[in-house]
Amino acid sequence: MNCAVIGGGSWGTAFAQILIDAGNDVVLWARDEAVVKQVNTEHRNDRFHPGRDLPESLRATADLPEAIRGADLVALAIPSQAMRPMLKEMKSSISNQAILVSLIKGVELETMERMSQVIQEVLECGQDQIAVATGPNLAGELIARQPAGGVVASLNILTAEIVQHAIATSYFRPYTSNDVIGCELAGAMKNVIALAVGMSAGLGMGDNTRATVITRGLAEMSRLGEAIGAQSATFAGLAGLGDLVATCSSPLSRNRSFGERLGQGMELIEAVAATKTTVEGVRAAPAILALARANHIEVPITEAVGDVLIGDLTTADAVRRLMGRSKKAES
Repeated sequence: MNCAVIGGGSWGTAFAQILIDAGNDVVLWARDEAVVKQVNTEHRNDRFHPGRDLPESLRATADLPEAIRGADLVALAIPSQAMRPMLKEMKSSISNQAILVSLIKGVELETMERMSQVIQEVLECGQDQIAVATGPNLAGELIARQPAGGVVASLNILTAEIVQHAIATSYFRPYTSNDVIGCELAGAMKNVIALAVGMSAGLGMGDNTRATVITRGLAEMSRLGEAIGAQSATFAGLAGLGDLVATCSSPLSRNRSFGERLGQGMELIEAVAATKTTVEGVRAAPAILALARANHIEVPITEAVGDVLIGDLTTADAVRRLMGRSKKAES
């Protein structure tokens, strides 16, 4: 397939490599001219993957219409809050038949919409053209071609299968799903839970704490997901538990690392300055909290993280509040 990857960051670059390794022709769009030049001349992207060679056939451009013109598959790997304006910019150039794949694990802050909803709304395309790729996909490991699994979700199973075929390699094994809601919500919420895990690690807490936050975080994800129409099984799979464990456990996880900085005493502005890539959990927390409140669902970990981010709680106070909640049965 002729493919375009919109976003020359860590995940976009890794996904472009996956597409090439699966036998596709790929153009990578990046806003940064220095990234474009290095990809084209040195076959590297040292800003996000230092020391890693990229496929020589990967071509990069800073010209958005050029990147997507004639593409059969357009993968979107840009920050969630930049999605709507970027789609508006792309609309006149994108093919009516192109499959649109969201790689973004976030929720739009102002509307509480998932990325597939934003795509459909702005591009005025059918749901059968849209897919979501998610799972435990730490870009630093995939760029090294370490074995991993993932999930491709679409309301049209044929679309999911086309994307599945387009990204299946010897090291990347994608499964299909028709639960777009569950896959997108899990991808966004696990970033918020990873912030909480990072905060606890920054406070010096150990594996018992991490396991508790991961498990109760999974309960929050499942509870809210089922309330808005997701399938419960999704949260026990790669898009749910798999992605949650990877994001909460790995030092490669930007959300976990960001939370750890907060737990160590950094102010929010300092932690942002120390992070060179987008931390989706920071923007997702208030949107997910608003979504939960609109559906009358309790999400105490998400709420605590949100209060830390706006400065209403310290990380230590957040832990005390969570531990002091009323006692109840586990399920």
